[in-house]
Amino acid sequence: MQPRARLPAVAVAALAAALAAATFSAASRAAGGPPRAAAAEVTALRDGEGRDLTVGQCMICHSVEYIPANAPAMDRAAWQKTIQKMKDRFGAPITDGDAKQILDYLSANYSGKSS
Repeated sequence: MQPRARLPAVAVAALAAALAAATFSAASRAAGGPPRAAAAEVTALRDGEGRDLTVGQCMICHSVEYIPANAPAMDRAAWQKTIQKMKDRFGAPITDGDAKQILDYLSANYSGKSS
């Protein structure tokens, strides 16, 4: 038997996000609520290097709306702690290299707290 080809992490993240959006939207309709837009449609993150990786990794577990909502209280150190918490406490499948790219993106685009 041949080994299976592995999907790139971004593809897996995008698939997980799409499945989550479909699941939550269906659950909302079943509960009588209005159809929900996918999180990516609700909040578009700023353009920048690392945006797609950030969206793909963060949406595995939650909406990207958390990013601009938390930005006023965040600086690079706070984003670093948050990313590490996501990895350590919540098991986010983020490599060290991806974590650095995500940190660079968040600190460049969503840091509102003065250092």
